[in-house]
Amino acid sequence: MASSLTCAGVVWAFLSFLCAAASCVGFFMPYWLLGSQLEKSVSFGTFRRCSYPVRDESRQTTVMVEQCGRYASFQAIPSAEWRICTVVTGLGCGLLLLVALTALMGCCVSELISRTVGRVAGGIQFLGGKCSCGEGMGT
Repeated sequence: MASSLTCAGVVWAFLSFLCAAASCVGFFMPYWLLGSQLEKSVSFGTFRRCSYPVRDESRQTTVMVEQCGRYASFQAIPSAEWRICTVVTGLGCGLLLLVALTALMGCCVSELISRTVGRVAGGIQFLGGKCSCGEGMGT
């Protein structure tokens, strides 16, 4: 197998793939926020939730549904901010996977990724990570 990547490029490709996998797993799991409600453990993410309250009209009480699942529709996501977060995070995970899989293909196919393209892609990933980290710290 011929490779169009240097040793640093191969390490970058595998780390990119591991980060993409971790990001996608984190996006699909409903454990972004953890807490308790009605003495039950609850959690939810951008489009999934576990153990959520439902109004039981026959008994006129609120009961906890102890199962995990997606929201019934896109509009059922609790707020506009969470809907935007779902779309942006999903697109980011998709792009991250695309870059990571392209980089992994560069490990096996010669002349797939040039040195300039590899450096630019790595720089964009670095800047994207710095921008994302800065938002969470109030900067």
